[in-house]
Amino acid sequence: MRKRTQAREYALQILYEHEMNPDSAENILSLFWEEHQDAVQDIRDFTKMLVNGTLEHLAELDAVITRYIENWELNRLAVVDRNILRFATYEILYRDDIPPKVTINEAVNIAKKFSQEDSGKFVNGVLDKINHTEKSRDSSPSSS
Repeated sequence: MRKRTQAREYALQILYEHEMNPDSAENILSLFWEEHQDAVQDIRDFTKMLVNGTLEHLAELDAVITRYIENWELNRLAVVDRNILRFATYEILYRDDIPPKVTINEAVNIAKKFSQEDSGKFVNGVLDKINHTEKSRDSSPSSS
């Protein structure tokens, strides 16, 4: 498994734990790494960046995601799907060094692996809309 794929899966697990058992990200990360001592530093660093960035921008990310989930409320989504959408939206909006297509593909694969049968399609649709709409909004002259 590629390092960033593993880091994204770890980020999902940590964000899930944070939502189920609200504690500081630092405490959750510390406990997580005790259980995953074999994780190399690159994976730990990318995971930490995703978790901290997602939690730091959580309100904004949730607002963006809410605009693009049709006929759903964010709090009614499966916890796994909600957190995949959160960290992937964080990557799309804040990490210019990662191509959005890579982020979306990784998120879809993680949804297929960890969630329900149709979650991959759902995640793909929402993230594709976010990528096309929010990215063009960021680059429009009125957003300068």
